[in-house]
Amino acid sequence: MDTRTLSTFVTAARSMSFTRTAATLGYAQSSVTAQMKGLEETLGFPLFNRVGNHLQLTDPGQRFLGYAERILALAEEARTASQDEVPGGTVRFTAPETVCTYLLPPVLMAFQAQFPQVRLQFLPGFARDFKRQVLEGSADLAFILEEPFGSKTLAVEKLRDEQILIVAAPGHRLSGARAVTAQDLVGEPVLLKALGCSYRNQFERQLIAAGAHPGENLEFQNVETIKRCVEVGLGIAPLPRMAVTEELEAGRLVALRWAGPKIRVATHLVWNPQRHLGAAEEAFLRHARASLQS
Repeated sequence: MDTRTLSTFVTAARSMSFTRTAATLGYAQSSVTAQMKGLEETLGFPLFNRVGNHLQLTDPGQRFLGYAERILALAEEARTASQDEVPGGTVRFTAPETVCTYLLPPVLMAFQAQFPQVRLQFLPGFARDFKRQVLEGSADLAFILEEPFGSKTLAVEKLRDEQILIVAAPGHRLSGARAVTAQDLVGEPVLLKALGCSYRNQFERQLIAAGAHPGENLEFQNVETIKRCVEVGLGIAPLPRMAVTEELEAGRLVALRWAGPKIRVATHLVWNPQRHLGAAEEAFLRHARASLQS
C-alpha cells in the first residue's frame, strides 16, 4: 500500500470514474483498475461498487477514503518539511472572469500572506485559450470553469462543483412558480455569457432539446453587466451561484425553481505534467487545492 496507489484511489473516489482518473494521472485505464484491485486485495474489502459504467464507494471504501487522504496529507507534509528550498519567483496563472472575480481573491490574499516572496502574475485572456497557454508554457497553471473533463496532455484536478442557477428579478412573472420548465421560457428574453461559456452551452442545449424558443437572446462578456440587467427586468439568466450570492441574500435577484436537467459545471485546476513545477508553483497548487477543493 504505497502513496502512489493511495493517490490513485483518492482521485478515483473524487471523480467516480477510472477513465477520468487515468486521464488525470496520465495512466492507462488498465493500470488504474489493477491498482484498485490490488488495494482491495490488500485491505480485504471492496472499495467500489461497479454499477454498469458508474462507480460508487462502498461503506468501507467511504471510511477508508478519510484515512487515505490523511496519509497522503502527512506524506506531503513530511516531504515539504524536508525540503530546504524556500518558494520564490513568479507563478503565472490564468482564470475566467467569474472564477477570478468571485472565487480567487481570498485565496490569492492568503497565499501572498504565507509566501510574500512569490510574485503572482495573472494572465488575462479568453477561456478557449487557457489549455493551449498551459501546454505551450506561457502560463504555469490555469483555472477552468467547465463540465468535468479529462485530458491526454494536461493534468486536470477538479477542485469544486459549481451550482448554476436561473436567476430573475424579484417581480418576474416566474419568480413564484413552483417549477419552471424550458417551455415556460418561450418568448422570454435570456441574457447569456459570450459563446464558449460551458453553462451557457448546456442551458441552450436544454432549450433546443425541448423545442422552446426564447425571445431575444442578449449576449454579454461581463457577469456584472448581466446581473444588473436581470435586476432591472430585462430578462432571465443562467449564472453560477458564487456570482449571485450577494444579490440573492439582498433580495435583488431570485433563483427560479428550475425543473430542467442539472447544469454540470466545476472549477478545475490544470497544469502541464511534462513540465517540472518549481517550489513556488507546487506551493500555489497545494494552496489552491486546500482552499477550494470540496
